[in-house]
Amino acid sequence: MLIRLGYEIAIDCAEATPVISLLEIHKERQADIKRQTRVLTSPSVPTTVYHDLYGNTCRRFTAPGGGFRILYDAVVEDSGETDQVNTLAREVPVTELPDDVLCYLLGSRYCETDHLSDLAWQVFGPVPSGWARVQAIVDYVHNRLSFGYGYARPTRTAAQAHEERVGVCRDFAHLAITLCRCMNIPARYVNGYLGDIGVPVDPAPMDFSAWLEVFLDGKWYTFDPRHNIPRIGRVVIARGRDATDVPLLHSFGPHRLSLFKVWTYEQESNLFNPPHRGVDRTVSAQMLA
Repeated sequence: MLIRLGYEIAIDCAEATPVISLLEIHKERQADIKRQTRVLTSPSVPTTVYHDLYGNTCRRFTAPGGGFRILYDAVVEDSGETDQVNTLAREVPVTELPDDVLCYLLGSRYCETDHLSDLAWQVFGPVPSGWARVQAIVDYVHNRLSFGYGYARPTRTAAQAHEERVGVCRDFAHLAITLCRCMNIPARYVNGYLGDIGVPVDPAPMDFSAWLEVFLDGKWYTFDPRHNIPRIGRVVIARGRDATDVPLLHSFGPHRLSLFKVWTYEQESNLFNPPHRGVDRTVSAQMLA
């Protein structure tokens, strides 16, 4: 199947401001891109690309004073299969984990394992280890939190989300990641595109999505505590310990977000026509953090 995806984001800066964006399709999916525009900026400015510690593609540029817009549009080929489910996947003992996975057991900015460890062992200690335990954690988070864009707050941690019982997709992911790490199960934060493919269309404006990946039986598996069902058409942008590592835009100076539009949907033909499901949604700059 073909998935049309992209974004248009506009910001206002009082003066020239250095910016890093993490909006590129992850390198593991680059071969699936069938058509794409360049990353377009208005006004046009030079941009350079580098890879961070987690293998994400980052773009550097300086946004001039005044209004500034960045736009990208692409068609990606996808298998059309849902997220993989392996109910027999086992936990890997800490002593046998690869070195590069160990960092995903530790507490981080939004995933404060020290605050939730006792709760995690009390609730999930009796649950059979492996896939069943992770699914129990995801079920718990899905049922514990209520989703709503109005609940967005850039400083909310996993423990605060647990206490407040509300959040957006990043809060669902942070809480599930934290509980997994408390149980010595490596978990990492992912953001990317997730359209309403194979499910009823959500009337809310399209957005980027956040979920988690959990290391079981020697590989990473996708879990999504907000939706809590296997989904079709995820396209990863970036991975990290939590949202701190993968902000969509990070500016080294103040900016105001004036336009935020995202589209991701199944495209029925090979024609590269203008996108038709992007919807304007003006939000505060904190939503990009």
